[in-house]
Amino acid sequence: MIRVVVADDQQLIRAGFHALLDSEPDIEVVGEASTGAEAVRVARVERPDVILMDIRMPDGDGLWATGEIVGDPALAGTHVVIVTTFELDDYVAQAIRAGASGFLVKDTEPVELIRSVRVAAGGEALLSPGVTKRLLVRVASGLKAPADLSVLDPLTERERDVLTLVGAGLTNTEIGERLFLSPLTAKTHVSRIMSKLGARDRVHLVVVAYETGLVQPGWY
Repeated sequence: MIRVVVADDQQLIRAGFHALLDSEPDIEVVGEASTGAEAVRVARVERPDVILMDIRMPDGDGLWATGEIVGDPALAGTHVVIVTTFELDDYVAQAIRAGASGFLVKDTEPVELIRSVRVAAGGEALLSPGVTKRLLVRVASGLKAPADLSVLDPLTERERDVLTLVGAGLTNTEIGERLFLSPLTAKTHVSRIMSKLGARDRVHLVVVAYETGLVQPGWY
């Protein structure tokens, strides 16, 4: 059972998401929050698999709450998904860097919202390739200098190649085709990279690829 918390300052949004998700046999909404501080409290009590987090909330916004949740070792298994009104919300890139596992827009189709919760719970990518590129261009443009390249030292040459393609927004199947690997082998490489780098999910591998200069805006 996938345990979900819905954090949004609009009661109608919370109620709609709650009803929709609870109707699925493998998803249970275990809590709601209307403020950032409340989202953190509920997360620490319920330890959900996924939190759907609004950005603009009182008493600690979603960006602050995301950082608090991601920074709590007891919530290592919790994935925060930002839910925003606009695809290019100014705070989205900051939220990804704070530890969010992806984002959705509030007018997402119900079937896509349900799918996204399942994807996030599994630690998979929750950004379409087009959105990934736009978002990470913003992340990269905010960097004053590349991150310490020593973070890549644990990776083999093949794993660096795979990480570069993850950063470009390619799926496991596409990575396999590019490197002449099976999709399963590509997935295994991605899993090992995540373990070696301590990445929470695939989205954060994309961030590492940009921050270390493996991928730069406009390359793909």
